[in-house]
Amino acid sequence: MIGRMSLIKKAPSGNGRVRRQNPVGGCPLTAALAAIGGKWKLIIVYWLAESPRHFAALRQRIPGISQKVLTQQLRELVSDGLVHREPKGAAPAPVIYSLTEYGRSVVPLVDQVRVWGRVHMERPTPQV
Repeated sequence: MIGRMSLIKKAPSGNGRVRRQNPVGGCPLTAALAAIGGKWKLIIVYWLAESPRHFAALRQRIPGISQKVLTQQLRELVSDGLVHREPKGAAPAPVIYSLTEYGRSVVPLVDQVRVWGRVHMERPTPQV
């Protein structure tokens, strides 16, 4: 016998456009980190700045990211208005992701972080 609870489908999380709360109210740095912080978001923005991409193309460009984490990060970027999600037909049709105009405002920051990262990688290891 199938229980009543098993017939109720749970809505997928992250489909709504609810903005996450700033963990430290009124602090612009924590607001920025909530939107673009973490291991993967700036990398996703970097690749989308080059051109719009399918989900699979992003996975190829970012080999260390799992499907689950990429999906979650893209949903958060869409929710924050940085990325546009455009389905190309009925599900399970491919989806194209691109930066919004607002998302493009982050690209100079991504470039600066990349430049800093290159300098950091080439810096001699401090002796302890």
